[in-house]
Amino acid sequence: MRPPIASLVVLLLVVAALTVIGLDGVHTAGIPQAVLNGEQQIAADTAVSMRTAIEAEAGTVRRKAHAYPATSTSTPTTTLKALTSGRKAFLGRALLDARTGKLLATGGRTVPLAGVDVARTASEHGEIRPRLVTSGGTREMLYFARVTLPAQDDPDQDQYQAQNGTERQWLLVVSEALPALAAYGDGRTAQALDASGTVLATAVRGKASPAAAHSGLSAAATRAANESGSDTDASGSLLGAATGSRRTVAGWAQVASTTGPGVTDDLGLVVLTSRTVPVTTTAADYSRFALAAAGALAVVALLLGLGLYFSVQQPLLRLYLSAGRLARGATGDGPTASEELSRPVPVHGFGELARIGRALDSLRGQLLGESGPQEFPDRRGPGYRALAVVCLVVVACWSVPMIFMLNRADTATAVPAPVLADQQARTEIATHRIRQSLDQSYTDLSEAAASLAGRSREAQTEVLRQSLADHRQYRSLYLLDRSGGITLRVGGTPLRTLVHVPRGGGITTVNTSGRIPAIAAYAQVPAVKGKAPAAGVVLFGEIDVKALNSILARPKLGSVWVTDGHDRVLAASVGYRAFQSLPDSGLTRLVRTTQGAPGTTGTATSAVHGTSSGPSVDAAAPLAQSGPTAHLGWHVVTAEPAAALQIPAVQAEQRTMLAGILGLAVGAACLGWLHVVVIRPLRAVAVLVERLAGGDRRTVLHPVNHDEIGSVTRGLELVRQTLAEHDRAARSGHAAGPPRSLRENTLQR
Repeated sequence: MRPPIASLVVLLLVVAALTVIGLDGVHTAGIPQAVLNGEQQIAADTAVSMRTAIEAEAGTVRRKAHAYPATSTSTPTTTLKALTSGRKAFLGRALLDARTGKLLATGGRTVPLAGVDVARTASEHGEIRPRLVTSGGTREMLYFARVTLPAQDDPDQDQYQAQNGTERQWLLVVSEALPALAAYGDGRTAQALDASGTVLATAVRGKASPAAAHSGLSAAATRAANESGSDTDASGSLLGAATGSRRTVAGWAQVASTTGPGVTDDLGLVVLTSRTVPVTTTAADYSRFALAAAGALAVVALLLGLGLYFSVQQPLLRLYLSAGRLARGATGDGPTASEELSRPVPVHGFGELARIGRALDSLRGQLLGESGPQEFPDRRGPGYRALAVVCLVVVACWSVPMIFMLNRADTATAVPAPVLADQQARTEIATHRIRQSLDQSYTDLSEAAASLAGRSREAQTEVLRQSLADHRQYRSLYLLDRSGGITLRVGGTPLRTLVHVPRGGGITTVNTSGRIPAIAAYAQVPAVKGKAPAAGVVLFGEIDVKALNSILARPKLGSVWVTDGHDRVLAASVGYRAFQSLPDSGLTRLVRTTQGAPGTTGTATSAVHGTSSGPSVDAAAPLAQSGPTAHLGWHVVTAEPAAALQIPAVQAEQRTMLAGILGLAVGAACLGWLHVVVIRPLRAVAVLVERLAGGDRRTVLHPVNHDEIGSVTRGLELVRQTLAEHDRAARSGHAAGPPRSLRENTLQR
């Protein structure tokens, strides 16, 4: 019985200490940690967008070179023109001999090849990673691709062929400017830095504070990134200078792959975002509340411990001693046994202990022959089960207000304005990434559609198969004729249910029901005069919704949904049903507030909504203002529970609730333990001892546990055996009375 009572007191005191530690760690003055975390995540999201753009461009250059239909008569000039035509992003382009490094053909600006070992670069295993080089005082990106051409019959006729008559290996190098950097959120500055901390590009949204672009932050961000290593996607936050009541908050992130080695790992690029936010000067004092709550719980713990000690532990120990004395008197001989039985059994406590004490005293009289079996009333007063319930209610009087009433966060004011603005900015970045992915899908499909013109059906099938292998986002590629029928298909079975042949090209949905939304890119197949027409007039590429879902999830962004023009879900970072409504009506209203004037795409917006689980920081943004997805009216919606953010008011509410839950759990567990090991066995022993005192000599009393109650049960079993022997002797004709030894000892005394 001691462990449950001691554990209850000790654990409640531990909960009191945790309450002080937890609430004392909530600081409301200065810059909330949620603001620093938000800026860090914005920098990380921006870095992901830059990395995706670099990887997409590098992949495009490689695929272009791989798909080039080289022949033995191809010349460097014609090859370079074919590989780079139609790409306005290229600043300069060059074709080199991969073995000797000799320049074979150039176009546009001079490609800065100083410091590039052509032979070593061309011999790299796998994909050739882009390089960051300096040209005319500015930094440019170099993208590489291998071009393999078949050998000619006569090597002397081609000065670009290897001497041994094998395949020719050329190296395509194109130079481009860094991908465009965008700043999201009013007043924010975004910078791209190289490994030395030099600013390569800057973007400003709205009116940014000069302090937000302080050079000290660039050096600190570069130093932190270099310490993390060049092949990680590390990120962090920084605090800049204070100006009046505002202070600069910055976030940095490396432009590196998140899953193993990537093409951007060696570039050393770092994204730095910064802006000024107001400093919180009004501090809420949670430490005083914590001390008061912990003190109240400590008083409750001590009172419960003392109450259980005096009402349960001490009476049970006395009952244990009395039962042992009675057992020794029943089984012993001589004056000692008589002396043990001569003293009345004191009745201590109440409920079950009092019942057992009265029954033991009745058994003592029966052993002495002073009385016979005694009947006990069925109606009894409250027992120790009621005491346990009262103790639990006392603990609940402290816990329930902590869980449901104290330190409640106000939905309207709990979330700081910078945190709400960060959620909106991150939602805009998410729309950019999704738009970036869909635009790239459309571009890739347009290139595939253009390559179908004038080819045979077998060649077109091969082109589609190669496109499906190169672009993993597609689950199915197929051609439609004028009537909407599928004339050529590779990949999975199409999900389309709408039979129509759209004009032009873009992104659309081709079903309105089913388990999986079918988002597709489509492009017209051009006709070529004098050549066989294509197998169809429109090329469709159904985008695998899993590929789209995979780019939605971001740390601390919460749940993300892509909705169509009717606010139905097309993709999500969490489980969903196709074409279902958003899970909360507040999110639907938020989407509708983004809609601007007729004919416009609208603007991003954000709000804090109250939910059953607490405040939720929500934002919505239109997917695109231009490009192939602009006419769709799609939106991106995000919802992050404020409980997942390090907001002081919400932290205080969480930790207050946690303390209350812990207190209630500890009280219920320890009192339940006490009920199992003490109260319930006591109730069973009380019933058995009253039956024994009432004349039941047949029910054997088996001790269940090796504790105080088990010892009482063993003593009662010895008493039962003695009384049963006495009853058998009485039935065999001997005079009724106590056992002979007890009677003689009593007469001598």
